[in-house]
Amino acid sequence: MSFCSFFGGEVFQNHFEPGVYVCAKCGYELFSSCSKYAHSSPWPAFTKTIHADSVAKRPEHNRPEALKVSCGKCGNGLGHEFLNDGPKPGQSRFIFSSSLKFVPKGKETSASQGH
Repeated sequence: MSFCSFFGGEVFQNHFEPGVYVCAKCGYELFSSCSKYAHSSPWPAFTKTIHADSVAKRPEHNRPEALKVSCGKCGNGLGHEFLNDGPKPGQSRFIFSSSLKFVPKGKETSASQGH
């Protein structure tokens, strides 16, 4: 299942099953369901990545509070990280409008098990 549906509601907005969210293009593990939290935006929100290199970030022009985020392995565009906008003070919020897939717990690759 892909992660985006701009028109008609986000498939995973209220999805909280155990598992891992991976890059839809290359399958690299990005986020554990443990780091996902409910948020008012129509897109899923996460507080941290699985691996230190799960995502690459670059400044977003005209948005000093946001970073553009892409897959750390293949460079596929994923969404944004909003700085200091997480569920706790000082935490960032990653939200993604496209290019993610959900892998249910027990079906993860060996690199993502235990997350």
